[in-house]
Amino acid sequence: MNGVAPGGPLGQFGAIEIKGEVPLARRYCIYDVFTDKKLSGNPLAVIFDGDSLADEAMQEIAREMNLSETVFIQPSTNAAYAARLRIFTPGRELPFAGHPTVGTAVALAERDYGAREANMDLVCVLEENVGPVRCAVRLRKGEAGFAEFDLPRKPARIDLPLDRQGIADALSVKASHIGFENHVASIWSAGVPFLMIPLHNLATVQNLEFDPSLWVKAAPFVEGSLASAYVYCRGGVHHQAKFHARMFSPDMGISEDPATGAAVAALSGAIRHFDALPDGHHPVLVEQGVEIGRSSFIYLHIDVKDAEIARARIGGQAVKLAEGTLDL
Repeated sequence: MNGVAPGGPLGQFGAIEIKGEVPLARRYCIYDVFTDKKLSGNPLAVIFDGDSLADEAMQEIAREMNLSETVFIQPSTNAAYAARLRIFTPGRELPFAGHPTVGTAVALAERDYGAREANMDLVCVLEENVGPVRCAVRLRKGEAGFAEFDLPRKPARIDLPLDRQGIADALSVKASHIGFENHVASIWSAGVPFLMIPLHNLATVQNLEFDPSLWVKAAPFVEGSLASAYVYCRGGVHHQAKFHARMFSPDMGISEDPATGAAVAALSGAIRHFDALPDGHHPVLVEQGVEIGRSSFIYLHIDVKDAEIARARIGGQAVKLAEGTLDL
């Protein structure tokens, strides 16, 4: 009010009476996940003050944010856990998702410890609907935060009949283009099911055209929801990438996802199975989002013992883009 007298133009309105419940100022931030560059990777909305919101309100906020996922942080039911996460896409709630887990772990660590000068390595447990998820976070001054988590469930194959021609039509590819080496179309889940569709080369993956109306006709329902399409091939644009991927999910309200950690968690099962990974440690870099200008890099580590996955974890970087409040 500097330079304005109480009786001047601004003072004449007087006090404004607010009727009804006063909105809460809920803190939130936007992180770009699976990247160290802003305006790349997969954007994530993190609502720090997510308690006292009804399920319908969280779904409406996620729809308003219109990002692949929005996370609501709530107090955990277990005092040993850092927080409880509710994860919503624009279409529905998910029991588990990778980029929200990585992004939220980094966001909580930077909120609580980011102002410190020393480098830090932290461990926490996040409670998700799938169960507890153990995370490790690395904070380095001047660098994007890094987090990785142990898969809450080992990947499992779900055997259902698949319409190969219908799937090909929905992707605008030839049916003969589906599959490479030992890899065939199959359904896998490590908490969220995906229909894994291997295509025989990078050009086919990059040039496909996804038709959601045809996908609805061809894709099976898995665990009560229409299966999401996770298309992948060996190799990638980045010379270190071992797999290149794209993800489409009409059921989740996602036209194309820049990075899908839950799908990579499921993919770990397909990789071990079709590539017959020997016992030992297997690092895998998966790139995604290239075609939509949101290049993302997902680090997958698979430990195999006795021809089965003994442990797997997923990691990536996350960088804060914006912060503010929701008046709700």
